Amino acid sequence: MRKIYILCAFAGLALSSCKKQLEEKPYSILTNTNFYTNATDAQAAINGVLSQLQPQAYYQRTVYIMGELSGDCLVPLLTQNQERIDMYKLTYTSNNIEINNWWVNSYKLISRANDVIANVPGINMDAAAKNNIVGNAMFLRGMAYFDLVKSFGDVPLITAPITSTADPNLLPPRTASSKIYEQVISDLKYAEANCFTEDKITSANKGMVSSGAASAMLARVYLQRASTKFADAADNQNALAECNKVIAANTYKLMADYTDVFNWDKKYYPTQTENIFSVQFGNNSTSTTQNITVRMFSPAGLGGSGSFTANPWLFNNAYFGPDKRKAWNVSNKVGTATVTPYIYKYRDAQWVAGSNNSRMNWIVLRYADVLMMQSEALNNINPNDPTKFDGLNAVRDRAGMNAYHLSLANTPTASAFVDTLVKDRARELCVEGHRRWDLIRLGRFKQVEQDINGFTATDNSLLLPLPQTEMDANPNLKPQNPGY
Repeated sequence: MRKIYILCAFAGLALSSCKKQLEEKPYSILTNTNFYTNATDAQAAINGVLSQLQPQAYYQRTVYIMGELSGDCLVPLLTQNQERIDMYKLTYTSNNIEINNWWVNSYKLISRANDVIANVPGINMDAAAKNNIVGNAMFLRGMAYFDLVKSFGDVPLITAPITSTADPNLLPPRTASSKIYEQVISDLKYAEANCFTEDKITSANKGMVSSGAASAMLARVYLQRASTKFADAADNQNALAECNKVIAANTYKLMADYTDVFNWDKKYYPTQTENIFSVQFGNNSTSTTQNITVRMFSPAGLGGSGSFTANPWLFNNAYFGPDKRKAWNVSNKVGTATVTPYIYKYRDAQWVAGSNNSRMNWIVLRYADVLMMQSEALNNINPNDPTKFDGLNAVRDRAGMNAYHLSLANTPTASAFVDTLVKDRARELCVEGHRRWDLIRLGRFKQVEQDINGFTATDNSLLLPLPQTEMDANPNLKPQNPGY
């Protein structure tokens, strides 16, 4: 991707680094005035935005440290990496390295997206292709702000490139969470209206965002906001409408075999019909970025580092009956030897033991989640609606659980439905980066932490602390979140 020389993407990259950049005398560099000239530049720019998702400190590893360790599916190695242990034990502080990674890389993504949104519209190129690229940038900016607001609450809102020391957004204050959600929804609506449908994404641009991905992400955003104190009265209806759009389009479908969701020989549509948006990784090549996740989850006997293991509850208690997913998702065997249960769902036949070269994609959105979100929205709207079980039952059917259909007879109340939904989402979506946010949204975070992990979660722990390095660099970020 092009390199655009600006003052600093965001003050959180540190004032000292900004000063260092200012003192440099660059030569032969591309700027906004000489880079954004044609369709090739526009495509290169959005590729650069998408590539920002790939670092280990973002959607290659930090995504599940943030989304899964504070939950009931994943446990870190308890003898090293204190920042991971603190996420698991709910003892995280403002100095946690992984929390800092989550913040900084989210704003890096926003900065790159802002650059595209500001500059691509001025290029003379095919209008639909241009709008698709801007729509992709809007989606990614909206996704980053969604990650930030559900993690930290009020955060700075920056929607344009920062190009000088006089820019007020160099040291921005926090913006109310309600306003961040409004921006997220606005960005995703633009993406929904302008991104290409999945069948229009060419072989040369696999991995770009589709309009269906924007609809699915909007459903997720509406449901999450519906659980907050500033919820809109129409959030659940809007979430349902977005799920129904994805379902009615008939573009995405459940893979007949659950294991094919994670078959990296079937990465792309139309062979892969379930994965709606994924962060792309390449094969064992010096020219592509590979994914370290398989190594992180694989035990030493399989050539991995064993840095994370399966939560005992997930292995021992989550699955029941003839559920086909357990054998794929978790295991306690290496050959004939019994080991600590580990996450087995991410595997790759081409992975070289001991290496970081997995070609697995990180799945952000998939169709099974849409079906379960539809059920959740229906329950929120009318707990007595029998159709609210349809999505959950479809996911259960694919797992071989046809004999365990849900209905008002066996799940009669809204609360009982939520109890079941919490467990069904763990069985289907374990360690896909959603668990912390699911438990908070569904009102089961404190209960699960106490009953399963033995940790006491407080109201303060529902939000993460703002990174101390960011607060030191930007005095306008105060106050810190309560309890930190």
